[in-house]
Amino acid sequence: MSNARTARFSRRGILAAGGALGLGALVTACGSEDSTDGGSDSKASAKSGPWSFKDDRGKNVQLDKVPANIVAFTGVAAALYDYGVSVKGVFGPTKTQDGKPDVQAGDMDISKVTILGNTWDQFNVEKYAALVPEVLISTMFDSAGTLWYVPEASKDKIAKLAPSVGISVYDRQLTAPLQRMWELAESLGGDMKAAKATDAKKRFEEASERLRKAAKAHPDIKVMAGSASQELFYVSGTNLSVDLEYFKALGVNFVEPPEKAKAEGGGWFESLSWENVDKYAADIIMMDDRSSAIQPANITEATWKKLPAVKAGQVISRSAEPILSYDKCVPLVENLAKAIETAKKVS
Repeated sequence: MSNARTARFSRRGILAAGGALGLGALVTACGSEDSTDGGSDSKASAKSGPWSFKDDRGKNVQLDKVPANIVAFTGVAAALYDYGVSVKGVFGPTKTQDGKPDVQAGDMDISKVTILGNTWDQFNVEKYAALVPEVLISTMFDSAGTLWYVPEASKDKIAKLAPSVGISVYDRQLTAPLQRMWELAESLGGDMKAAKATDAKKRFEEASERLRKAAKAHPDIKVMAGSASQELFYVSGTNLSVDLEYFKALGVNFVEPPEKAKAEGGGWFESLSWENVDKYAADIIMMDDRSSAIQPANITEATWKKLPAVKAGQVISRSAEPILSYDKCVPLVENLAKAIETAKKVS
């Protein structure tokens, strides 16, 4: 998708959508490109010598040693934290208005990291420079390699201060970025043989098999992925989003807005007025859990309350920007499996 088209979307629409879109042009990566390097160095060699990692833009970032001063998008930092890798600074949704950790912060102690920006287009370059960053890491929600939550206006200044690593979460199944984050964490010194890491990976595989069986046993149960704002209700298609593409591959029966209807959402979602929120029949509704979206308990629209799935209590949360550790993705899979196993046919 072109940046020209992306630029036409409202900030609210982009952030509330079931699939997120990266805005702005490609952030220039520091370091050299090496087509023969397929990923990260081993943990042992990374600890004893130079560090390199080939990211999903094909850029091979090389440093003299394993970076210690890491700055990352909040969700990436939360995933690395689960693997024992700490960061110095974060940017992106980190704390809520009442000062509590944002859902995207995972288990991190947010009082121990420097928050460079908490909302869209917010990134304190001076604070970033003061951290003496060695590498910046973020996800990417487009094919152009745009680093998520790195502001367009200051991306060039940011790029000059440290090399960057991008992990793609665009148009692929969840297992792909999970594996890439595992490789990245290992290269940064994470203990991937620790019971916490290996057990979580096993539980993810078990949860995925449970979801596969549930979907096969209940093929008539229709699932809709939604997100709420004051003005609009967004229905996500399964294409492009890592979680929905994976769940669909496991056999889950999703509501699929037609491509024409998703055109204004860049192929990610269809926007509906609250008067038309009943356009699609669904037995289960998965609702965006990000702080940028209105949560189900706070939706006051009468048309929402009349939906069969809502009346039946068959509404579950969805992490539209999953924290890419196996530990954090297990409940996402398990919750959907349980919902399908126990759902009543109401559509």
